[in-house]
Amino acid sequence: MQRMILSKKNQITFLSGILIAIGLFGHFVLHNSLVFNTAFITASILGLAPIAIQSYQALKVKVVSIDVLVTIAVIGAFLIQNFEESAIVTFLFLFGAYLEQRTLNQTRSAIKELVEMAPESAFIQTETGEFEEVDVDEVDEGDILLVRTGAKVPVDGTVLTGEAYINEASITGESLPVTKVVGSEVFAGSILENGTIQIRADKVGEDTTFGKIIELVEEAQDSKSEAERFIDHFSKYYTPAVLILAIVVWLFSRDIELAITILVLGCPGALVIGVPVSNVAGIGNGARNGVLLKGSEVINDFSNVDTIVFDKTGTLTVGNPEVAETAFYGNNTDEALRYLANVERESDHPLAKAVLANIGTFKTVPVENTDVIKGGGIIAQVNGQRVSVGNVALMKKEQVKLDEKARKDIEEFEKNGNSLVLTAVDGELKVLMGIRDQVRPGVKKDLQKLKNLGVKNLVVLSGDNQGTVDLVAKELGLSEAHGHMLPEDKSAHIAKLQKEGQIVAFVGDGVNDSPSLALADIGIAMGSGTDVAIETSDVVLMNSDFSRLPHALGLTKVTARNMKQNILIAVGVVLILLASLLFSEWMNMSIGMLVHEASILVVIFNGMRLLKYRLKEDKYEMKTSIKEMDVAK
Repeated sequence: MQRMILSKKNQITFLSGILIAIGLFGHFVLHNSLVFNTAFITASILGLAPIAIQSYQALKVKVVSIDVLVTIAVIGAFLIQNFEESAIVTFLFLFGAYLEQRTLNQTRSAIKELVEMAPESAFIQTETGEFEEVDVDEVDEGDILLVRTGAKVPVDGTVLTGEAYINEASITGESLPVTKVVGSEVFAGSILENGTIQIRADKVGEDTTFGKIIELVEEAQDSKSEAERFIDHFSKYYTPAVLILAIVVWLFSRDIELAITILVLGCPGALVIGVPVSNVAGIGNGARNGVLLKGSEVINDFSNVDTIVFDKTGTLTVGNPEVAETAFYGNNTDEALRYLANVERESDHPLAKAVLANIGTFKTVPVENTDVIKGGGIIAQVNGQRVSVGNVALMKKEQVKLDEKARKDIEEFEKNGNSLVLTAVDGELKVLMGIRDQVRPGVKKDLQKLKNLGVKNLVVLSGDNQGTVDLVAKELGLSEAHGHMLPEDKSAHIAKLQKEGQIVAFVGDGVNDSPSLALADIGIAMGSGTDVAIETSDVVLMNSDFSRLPHALGLTKVTARNMKQNILIAVGVVLILLASLLFSEWMNMSIGMLVHEASILVVIFNGMRLLKYRLKEDKYEMKTSIKEMDVAK
């Protein structure tokens, strides 16, 4: 019976509203007291039923909830035959609860949209080579899948054949389609807008990036911040205190209506709902924009950060070394490059990969007697000629002569933060390449946004040499730069900053960053980083989009501010209502309940504003845009 009544709560609210309208019509138009009393008595009993059931359920677990206060107030009003107020109070309370739930559901729309975007089926390659449609749960790692135009990518995988444009908004928050070719990674839940591809399933089910996003957002929305825990604890004592106050007022004044009105006006509904709705809306906004905030606690801590520490490689820089500068010496340059490419093909060193990517296609020639010099490079025989590829130390060992121009080039390349790869053929220097990791596009602008948001210190910690780290810091305008840092050195430096009273966030992407991510007040992982880094962190920037970092910080700041606003609104309304009751004659139970429910809607709508939050264009961007326009002219 109880379950049936609660399931029909919305219908009861609607019917109560109709009965109240009939009662008012009978009183003001028909001047019929029987119609008036019958309608309001019925509305009171009908509306009280679900409220009383919720009160009973709360008292069973020893909680004096808001429903208990309203139940006592309505029963009291009914006993003193104030049927009008008892009916109106129950209707307003039920209608407020209906609107509250409806608007709260909208704040949870982000997770709902994510779940709805989850793929349900996939076209899997059978033993005969044909493709048949199966449930996505039947796909295993290693399966070959077909994805056509308009379909959702069912799993995380790698493109084997074909080319396509894919909308990855569900993963990164970026609506512009991304081109995918053979070898590209694709993510479950993204939508293939144009083209047809075959992919190999690398991650399936809950292990996909999309699956982890849903899991993390669900966990975050269900978590409670310190402010919420305080309010829950506070309401356990506040609600009984209001009940005691009403009893004391009745004992001294013998005014039962005044005591009942105090019960209604003292309901802390807006206070209880204000903080959760802000948190849920903030986390939902982040999920829509490629930022995963792992819980309500993160929002408060992140909003107070004044120092952000960055790992360099893969965070401030792209993480893929590229040839930035090249110098040639002597004749037969093409031949030297061909020899260089064939020798570097024998190596799996990151610098070798950068060299090969720079040279591109080349004619294959036999490489013999390959000798890898630890910490130096490679020496090999190519077409009967001795080819040496490596650093300056290897060139000295091979007695390669470096003329004045070569020495100046080497000095200049090193000043620019390059790692050097020199190539000599039969003891004669032919090619000098400067290789360095490129700074992420737009990072400088994003760092300025962080400063505008109140971050005082921007620090880079890296295992690279100090010269390279200093150059990156100078280019980006960072506060501090420290090179030659091992993982334990990074953690020690973060601990040092914390001891100085700074609230520290650390941004990284590798396994070696995990200790620092865990130690920092807020750990921020790049989405394409290792699983360990992502699991250890508090915030994840999907698809390693650094531009999401200012949005994340700005979002947590406005969310934290929104929580405080809602608390002030809730407390302020209760104080004003009680003051009006004591010091004015116009305040009554119905007006108080109307204002009370209105305050709940105010804090809900205030919280919902966060769903539309976007980081405003700052002065730095505007100045940069104006300069670019002037240059264009």
